[in-house]
Amino acid sequence: MTHRIGYLIGSLASDSINRILAKALIRLAPPSLELVEIPIRDLPLYNRDDELDPVAAVTDFKRAVEGAEGLLLISPEYNRSIPGALKNAIDWGSRPWGHNSFARKPTGIIGASTGAIGTAVMQSSMRSVLSFLNAPQLNAPEAYITFSSDVFGDDGEVRDPDTEKFLAHYMEEYAAFVERVLSLTAPGHVGDR
Repeated sequence: MTHRIGYLIGSLASDSINRILAKALIRLAPPSLELVEIPIRDLPLYNRDDELDPVAAVTDFKRAVEGAEGLLLISPEYNRSIPGALKNAIDWGSRPWGHNSFARKPTGIIGASTGAIGTAVMQSSMRSVLSFLNAPQLNAPEAYITFSSDVFGDDGEVRDPDTEKFLAHYMEEYAAFVERVLSLTAPGHVGDR
């Protein structure tokens, strides 16, 4: 069985190193996962006034999240936290109250940085947000990737065998996690539409 996994890239930059990481993860994913990007670029800034009559970009985003069986968040760390564009997308996806698109979606968090801590602080912040949203998280292995152009090609090629092995292992663990979560999840959670 193939599971449709939506991935969100926390950077809006077209040449983002996290977009390159996403290409590598797609290449290394087991056949049981079909990875599809859920874009966040066109979302307006979240405003509670617009919750009940959102623009098409918001409804399209929520529909894409809801249509995914799981989610991968592939993101840089901005100022020791979640990039604003990604947090904005999460805020839209979780609203209005009672219509949380993230609930019960098996999630994985991974990110690349040129620094040695490789997005560890952003991931810690993201775990708190996802916990509130009732989105189960792959807790291990943790994946804080130090990015180098010597290791990653623009097309997602991973030139270092140890890095390639680690990322393939991460994707295998995520695939197994998706299977576990989906086998336990049943519809009808209080507050769902």
